[in-house]
Amino acid sequence: MKTVIIPKYLYTSILVAVLIAILLTIVQVIPEKPLLLSERLMSSGGWIQIGIAVIYGAILSYKMQDRKERPKWRIRAWLLFSIVFFGQLLLGILVDPIFLMTGKLHLPVPAVILAGPLYRMEGLFMPILFLSTLLLSGPAWCSQLCYFGAFDAWSAKGKTEKTAFRYHRQLRYSVFLLVIAGAITLRLAGAEGWIATLAGVAVGIIGLGIMLTLSRRKRKMIHCSSYCPIGTLVSFMKKLSPFRVSLNTNCTHCMACLKACKYDALHKENIEKGKLGYTCTYCGDCLSTCKHGGLEYRFLKLRPVTAERLWIIITVVLHTCFLMIARI
Repeated sequence: MKTVIIPKYLYTSILVAVLIAILLTIVQVIPEKPLLLSERLMSSGGWIQIGIAVIYGAILSYKMQDRKERPKWRIRAWLLFSIVFFGQLLLGILVDPIFLMTGKLHLPVPAVILAGPLYRMEGLFMPILFLSTLLLSGPAWCSQLCYFGAFDAWSAKGKTEKTAFRYHRQLRYSVFLLVIAGAITLRLAGAEGWIATLAGVAVGIIGLGIMLTLSRRKRKMIHCSSYCPIGTLVSFMKKLSPFRVSLNTNCTHCMACLKACKYDALHKENIEKGKLGYTCTYCGDCLSTCKHGGLEYRFLKLRPVTAERLWIIITVVLHTCFLMIARI
């Protein structure tokens, strides 16, 4: 009798499928108001949606385990999430509020995750969700979970400019402090909601402008790494997670990985110092270009290969659940 050999990638995909099934079943069964969109549209539609999510997550995790294929599939999945997110938003505005999570409209600009609670002094759901993902998967928010960042990744496609963005620090800290100061000022001044909304829209429009100009010109994600205040928060707080991506002794300083990093986290000086830049989001794109195994994931005392697999499992499960239920 022949022994059936199961590909190593398949075990991870099966685990991802099981975790997605468990989490979305809880979402389907416990809340009184349906959170899965298909359940709102037809009876038992939620179970169909869960089945689709399980298949999607299993396929994505399988593809993400192939380092050479990962950059392509990561961007595809991330862009799909953003298109679905904003597509449902447009349907909620133009067709029926049933497509909105709460039936109420909120501004889909990442900066509002930080500024909104400071202005309203309430509404902690998004900050708690953001912090939870940060603890679970480190800075994966900025590489696969943010509804805005995929468009920056799309704008930055192409051969990456090797030199660092000159105004990186000035831009990131200025915007970060201005968003905080602006939210607090509007709160203290008793500004009406429409004024705060206009301010949020302005931040979002400027961000889109940066994507279409600087990100496209530099072939780097300037919006996410140098402009977005949430990206700045992630770079401060990602150490809360045990996950790391690091250079090891196999690195030959060939600099091949520089062309893969869209987050401005890899430059010659980083390689020479043996340390990735603080804007690294652990996306893993750089691993696809390294022929020497000079880059690796780390998680406590786990072997690098196991740590990498764990990061993929957690990130794909979060991404798939976000895809199924993340709506305004």
